[in-house]
Amino acid sequence: MTTANTTGTRVALVTGGSGGIGSSVVDRLAQDGFAVAVHYAGNAGRAEDLAAKIRAAGGRAITVGGDVADEVAMGAAFDKTEAEFGGIDVVVNTAAIMILSPVATLDLADLDRMHRTNIRGTFVISQLAANRLRAGGALINFSTTVARTQFPTYGGYVASKAAVEGMTLILARELRGKDITVNVVAPGPTATPLFLNGKDQQTIDNLAHAAPLERLGTPADITEAVAFLAGPARWVNGQVIYVNGGLA
Repeated sequence: MTTANTTGTRVALVTGGSGGIGSSVVDRLAQDGFAVAVHYAGNAGRAEDLAAKIRAAGGRAITVGGDVADEVAMGAAFDKTEAEFGGIDVVVNTAAIMILSPVATLDLADLDRMHRTNIRGTFVISQLAANRLRAGGALINFSTTVARTQFPTYGGYVASKAAVEGMTLILARELRGKDITVNVVAPGPTATPLFLNGKDQQTIDNLAHAAPLERLGTPADITEAVAFLAGPARWVNGQVIYVNGGLA
């Protein structure tokens, strides 16, 4: 059973918090007054640098590590966050793997890697959040605008993110009566290492001009939507929010 936050300070756990969008989310939530747990899978130094920067500015931040698909490791991450800050109000799950290839030639080992992190990892984090978030809380998972635009070579990645959308929207209905919102943010082309990796300049330029705003998104653009869902958006629930400059 969830309990209300009686301390006044809201607490967020951000998976993939050392990555491009994840670190931007951490920065923004810290600026909004959240105490933040910065999760990392493989770059402890980057996560600790980010947490140290927040603490130096007068905020509260810790780091937590582990594979998002490992329920024991993630249970420990939730435990550490609750022990440090007294509870958790918001979980933002940005952790993901993207490997691009035509469906006909995608290495099935790469498909398994994406599905482990993107599907099982999201399920593990969602399950923990469903049982551990305090009343008034929010779970924010991540999908992709390509689930609608159907760009070639994204088949395996979109398959995993379509699963994220399905499980997240069902969870929103299953948490009836708990005062916890559950939503999905689906970014469009965003200038992060995950997006830029493996793309030539012509491809990047074409994607930048595809949206009516004629530019790539920035991590800060995506973070605006996350901050809204994490804070004032208490009547937005069970939705996929496309943050893509009007691409689709």
